[in-house]
Amino acid sequence: MSEISVLYERNRLFAEDFAASELPVLPKLNTLVLTCIDARVDPAHVLGLELGDAVVLRNNGGRVTRSVIEEIATLSMMVAKLTQDDTPAFNVVLMQHTQCGAQNFANPDFQDALKDKLGIDVSSYAITDQPTDLKTDIARLRDAPEIPGTLVVSALLYDVKSGLVREITGPAKLSDLRI
Repeated sequence: MSEISVLYERNRLFAEDFAASELPVLPKLNTLVLTCIDARVDPAHVLGLELGDAVVLRNNGGRVTRSVIEEIATLSMMVAKLTQDDTPAFNVVLMQHTQCGAQNFANPDFQDALKDKLGIDVSSYAITDQPTDLKTDIARLRDAPEIPGTLVVSALLYDVKSGLVREITGPAKLSDLRI
């Protein structure tokens, strides 16, 4: 059985008991989780999320990039439209993890190879020290004028060996961080 066939079969089993056809568009926990694409770091498992609990964005390293800022800003506008509230408030949880492959982005030779071959500069998204990198990402959200100050941001570090998350930065409203 091919990998794709396995996925189709799993979906068939999922659909047999499917009872979530009436889920609202907005997540029940009013939360967006940004994390790494690493297959060991699935927020549904790590954080116990159920279908419809949260919006999940994933990229290399779980870093706040320009694209992530645009996604969050767009989501904010959509939430404002759906709730008819010009100041939507929801939680943004940044979650990086130990033993991240994006730590390779800190290697100057790898950075040069990516730049030469693909024209992509990853130097500002290299994982060098997760607690510091998470605080840098919170600052990127804080400094993005298109992100509403009503959003509440926090940062977690997931340990792939123990399965535990550690709070790096507790929940704080972006407007409070902008003072």
